[in-house]
Amino acid sequence: MLLKSFFSYPRRVFASIAVISAAMLAFGILYLQNVVGLDPCPMCIVQRYALIIVGVFSAFAAFSSKPGGWRLWGLLAVAMSLIGAFTAARQSWLQWNPPEFATCGRDIFGMIESFPLQRAIPMIFKGSGDCSAVDWTFLGGTIANWSFVWFLVFAVVIIAVLLRVPRRNDEVKSA
Repeated sequence: MLLKSFFSYPRRVFASIAVISAAMLAFGILYLQNVVGLDPCPMCIVQRYALIIVGVFSAFAAFSSKPGGWRLWGLLAVAMSLIGAFTAARQSWLQWNPPEFATCGRDIFGMIESFPLQRAIPMIFKGSGDCSAVDWTFLGGTIANWSFVWFLVFAVVIIAVLLRVPRRNDEVKSA
């Protein structure tokens, strides 16, 4: 009953996703990077940008008063969630199957500055020694594992909101 009530207000769902995204970013940047001292690898940076964009698109959906607006922003948030989930899944795979010769690669900006974009993007997803390292875990999952789970949760929740059968009073409830 409580979940059904929550899903009947799509703008609240999007606002919740935006707040959760901001909290996850704050945890990653303020705690893991600044307190624990973990430097993000290229794939972590891609996931960070994907999370920022999911949060921004969800915030735009939450502030959109018309159903067409929040549906459009919701679809864009789903697309970015799937990109983030793909990147996190690739990094998790690299962590489970590390390359034989792990070397520290360049950061994402160094790759983009030094190589053409068509070479830099595959290098980012190929990963480096940093991307396959497991520096922090929580309940048995790495940062990449948890990123994958959260990106999938965001995508599934948004898809559930978008596929919900609209009623006549959706205009009133979207507020």
